[in-house]
Amino acid sequence: MRLRWMYGIPQGVTEGENRMETTIGPGPAGISLNNIKVCARCSLRYDWRKSPSSLKMTYCGSLCEAGDLGFTMDALMRLERVKKVEPEAAETAAN
Repeated sequence: MRLRWMYGIPQGVTEGENRMETTIGPGPAGISLNNIKVCARCSLRYDWRKSPSSLKMTYCGSLCEAGDLGFTMDALMRLERVKKVEPEAAETAAN
């Protein structure tokens, strides 16, 4: 038995009918309400397709991503590891 009240689905509406397929805003395309997400950090609504963040469906922008994680995914992917210098090799190079 489904608990329809728990998910906010009205009694006479099936799950497929409950989706908002209308578009709002200027232009022929407008903004589809299906593409609106809520930022995990600042709780603002945003269109995830236009987010500059690497984690588009979680954060509204790179600042929220960096503020929440402490880094951005772009910076993490560009990170290059520095090779460790052996202590013995460092001593011989210094002498």
